[in-house]
Amino acid sequence: MEKLYQKFFEKIARIQVQSVRDFIYKIDWSNRMIGIKGSRGVGKTTLILQHLKTNYKINEKILYVSLDDLYFAENKIYDLASKFYKQGGAVLALDEVHKYTNWAIELKNMYDDFPELKIIFTGSSLLHLMQAKADLSRRAVVYSMYGLSFREFLTFEKKIIQPSITLDYLLENHVAIAMNIIETIKPLEQFKNYLQYGYYPYYKENEESFQQKLGETLLAVLEVDIPHYAGIQASNIQYLKKLLKIISVSVPFQPNMNALSSRTGISLNTMKNYLHFLYEAQVLYALYVQDNGINSLGKPEKIYLDNTNLMFNQADENANIGNLRETFFVNQLKNVYEIKASKYADFIIENKYTFEIGGVNKSKKQIANIQNAYVVKDDIEVGYNNIIPLWLFGFLY
Repeated sequence: MEKLYQKFFEKIARIQVQSVRDFIYKIDWSNRMIGIKGSRGVGKTTLILQHLKTNYKINEKILYVSLDDLYFAENKIYDLASKFYKQGGAVLALDEVHKYTNWAIELKNMYDDFPELKIIFTGSSLLHLMQAKADLSRRAVVYSMYGLSFREFLTFEKKIIQPSITLDYLLENHVAIAMNIIETIKPLEQFKNYLQYGYYPYYKENEESFQQKLGETLLAVLEVDIPHYAGIQASNIQYLKKLLKIISVSVPFQPNMNALSSRTGISLNTMKNYLHFLYEAQVLYALYVQDNGINSLGKPEKIYLDNTNLMFNQADENANIGNLRETFFVNQLKNVYEIKASKYADFIIENKYTFEIGGVNKSKKQIANIQNAYVVKDDIEVGYNNIIPLWLFGFLY
C-alpha cells in the first residue's frame, strides 16, 4: 500500500491545474459514489487528479490508484478499500475500473460496507454493459465525459475564454458572437487544426505523434475493450477492423445491412451486434430518421465515425470534406441535444430546428419552405440571417 501512495503522490505532483475543463464543474462532487465514463483519451484521469489536487489536502486520507497496476493482480479493490477506510481514509479514487474483472460487485459492497468513504471511479464508455451485474444504479451517479469541443480547444490553444452557449442563443446571436471572436483569432485556421487533432486532449503532449497514438488508442478499443465486454474471440477482431475501415472511407456511410454483411463476411445479426459495440465504445455514431426509435442499430439512416480526428486517422488523405463537415456538426451537437436525420435536409435538432450543411456555395434551396431552418456553411467567418458558420457550432459545450 505504501507503494500505491508513493505513486499517487508522484503523479499528482506533476498534474497541472491551470487548464481545467468546464466539465469538472458540472459534476456534483458531494455524491458519495461518482463514476466518470468515456472513451479512451478524453481526459478522465487528468480530470480526477485535478479535482483531488484542487479540493483536498494531499495526505494519507486521499488515495488515487489505477486498476491496471500490478498490485491488483494479487489484491482485491475491496480489501484495499477496507484497509484504507480503517486507517482513516476518506476519498478513494479508482481509475480504469473496466480493467478489473469484478469491479461493479466490489464497488457495490464498498459503498454498502464503508458508509463514510467517498468513492470516485473512471472507466470505459462501455461500462454500463457490465454494470448490470451489480445494482449500482441506486448508488453511483455516473457522468459521461467527451473529448474537447472546438471552444475548449481554442481555450487550450489561444487562451480564448468564451463560455459555452445554448443552441437557441447561437441561432439568435450568431453574427454578434462570431464578430466578437474574430477580433482576437482567426477561427478558420484553428478549425482545420481541431478537425485533425483537437478532440483528444493528449494532442498537447506531442502533435507530431498524435495520429500514431490515436491509432494505438483505437486498436486498444478494438482489441481489448470491446472483446473484454462482448466476449468476442481474438480471431474475429479482424471483422471489427474491416467493418470500421469500410465506414471510415464512406461519404458518409448509409448502411445497407445485407450488402454490408456480404461485403464483410459477417453474419447479419453478428454485424448488428458489432455496430452496437462500436457505437457504445464511442467509435461510431448512428443517426436515425426523425420519429424512428434508437432501441437498436438495425436501421440507422447514416453511420459516422464519432469525431473528425478518427476520420483523419482512418481515412488519411481520403477524408471526404462533406463527411468531415457533417461529422463535426453531429459530434458537437449529439453530446447536448437530440439529433436526427431530417426528411428534407441533413439534420433536425430537438424536432424543431432543421440544418443543411455545406461549403461557401451552399444554397438555401433545400430549406426554402421549412420553418426554423438554417444553412450551415464551412469556410466562412461570419454568417447572415439564417446562414451560420460551421465552426460556431463548436461552442455548445
